[in-house]
Amino acid sequence: MALGSETIGRKLLWSIGLPGLVVALLGVWHFSRETRQAVREGTHLEALALAEFVASTFTLPQSPGAAPHGAVAEVLSSDTRLFRSVEDLRVLTPDGRIRWSRRPAEQGHPHPEAARLSATGQEAARSIDHGTEVVRPLGGPECSGCHTGEAAQRMGVLQVRLGEPALHRQLQTMFGDALGAMVLFVGILALVTWLSLRFVLTRPLKRLSEVMGRAESGDLLVRADARGTDEISRLGAAFNQMLARLTSMKVEEIDTHRDLELVKEKLALKDELEERLRELSLLFDVARSLNATLELDELLSRITRMVVERLHIPDFSIMLLNEDGMLEVKHAWPQGRGLEGHTFALGEGACGRAAQTRKAVYLPDLTDSTSIFARRGLRGGSEQGSLLAVPMVHAETLLGVINFQRPETACFAAEEIELFTAVADQAATAVTNARLHAETVKLTLTDALTGVPNRRHLFQRLDLELARAQRFGVPLALLMVDVDHFKRLNDLAGHRAGDETLRRVADVLRTRARKVDTLGRYGGEEFVLLLPQVSKATAFEVAETLRRAVAESGALGRPGLPGNHVTVSIGVAHFPTDANSQETLVDCADSALYCSKRTGRNRVTTFEPGMEMHPGRERSINAPPSDAPTTPPAPSGIAKA
Repeated sequence: MALGSETIGRKLLWSIGLPGLVVALLGVWHFSRETRQAVREGTHLEALALAEFVASTFTLPQSPGAAPHGAVAEVLSSDTRLFRSVEDLRVLTPDGRIRWSRRPAEQGHPHPEAARLSATGQEAARSIDHGTEVVRPLGGPECSGCHTGEAAQRMGVLQVRLGEPALHRQLQTMFGDALGAMVLFVGILALVTWLSLRFVLTRPLKRLSEVMGRAESGDLLVRADARGTDEISRLGAAFNQMLARLTSMKVEEIDTHRDLELVKEKLALKDELEERLRELSLLFDVARSLNATLELDELLSRITRMVVERLHIPDFSIMLLNEDGMLEVKHAWPQGRGLEGHTFALGEGACGRAAQTRKAVYLPDLTDSTSIFARRGLRGGSEQGSLLAVPMVHAETLLGVINFQRPETACFAAEEIELFTAVADQAATAVTNARLHAETVKLTLTDALTGVPNRRHLFQRLDLELARAQRFGVPLALLMVDVDHFKRLNDLAGHRAGDETLRRVADVLRTRARKVDTLGRYGGEEFVLLLPQVSKATAFEVAETLRRAVAESGALGRPGLPGNHVTVSIGVAHFPTDANSQETLVDCADSALYCSKRTGRNRVTTFEPGMEMHPGRERSINAPPSDAPTTPPAPSGIAKA
């Protein structure tokens, strides 16, 4: 409660002192008025009595020989106490001349106010400035003793003027003193009252108001001065009790608020924990799903299904870094948009920037930043919504990029970006494992020196092609190729030159083979080529073409060998013309190869019945089983080398 100019003390002072002052002034004014009226009436009576006295002197007996009405002149000129307050006393004749006066010089002169005085019909007393005037007509019974007739009825006018009586001046002085005393008394009373109100009422109320103001501003620990037994002290005590209750309520409110904050924090932690558990569960499911297969294509299909179903991503694509260093779309959702196979350079679009910086790139509004597909003008790519491109990095090696897209703008929260980054890391690990598995499988089925299928893969492929040929009744040819004078080459140039020769021969044979053909290393310097669905004559032509290609290859020139060039000998066997089983087909091709070696090398020989029975062969009719060790066997015979 703010204290201004209108305090309670001042209000009480004005409400009590001002009416008292007004009443006192009214009382003084009333008594002064009544006193002046009484003095005026007394003065009037005195003036009338004096006029009556003067008029009575006209009736006094006159001494013989004396002037007429000599007593009047004597009375007017006397200086008795009775006439001390008389200022003017005149007797006027009917014509307005001054007959007698206390001022002898005026006698015989006309009176300036004769008309007014003569017009008075009867005796009258009136108040004038600083005095009283009485006008009395003379005549009538008083003058009938000396005058007769009508002249005795109007003998003149008596004018008496009395000055302000001393009593009146004394009363005025007394009332002035009384008024001053009253004003002083009222001032002292007001001062005493103001001091009393200030120390008894205003200051305690001000202190109480200040305490209330502090309490209003939030300081509930403040207390009012409650000493004493008056109403203000009891009010302060009641206010202190109210503050004590409010303090208790505030403490309870603070405790409740703290408990609520603690509960809210626990609920937030619980929600966060549940969210983290859901994320961990999702990551566990992702890891379990991705580790369930080691086939790369099946793995990418699983990633696509998992992202669409579990992460609720309607628009998705996964890219892998190809051999040319480009990002190639391997899988995309929705399917059927023709996005698979499209490539992007590093730094191109959001995916290219993510791959280049190896950090997630988030585009909250694709209308402000062009979509990775829209930049290339590919149909089916959404140009609205938000896009998140997350790189797949494993052991600091970039594998590709996963693109998450939604039709709403700014719909990827920071927690989701973190989760999708973890999913991309899981996918990168799974892709790395799938590639390692594929490489391992490739190493187990591929000859490390020449890069063509090894013996195990070759016989698996032979079983498959032979079963297909038997089922569908189609022919199958088998070409067995052997490098001529290979032992001499190793002795002349060393084993490293021999290995390089084998790689170059394999390259020549591979470039001349069809995509449906299978070229594999049989062992040592021997290669086998499977030709599905060809006749025996066509197989011979293919073998001859291969022989000439090796003999004419500029990369296979080698001094010290016959003709200073590497050559090959080839044996041709055919199903079902020459054999009906794998073992027999291989043995027939080996017999024909042995015949080419025996008859001069650098030639092609087709199998003919009886070749397998040549006494110089050291191989039985049964070839090694298809599940034989991958270690290359020794050459078929010394004569073949």
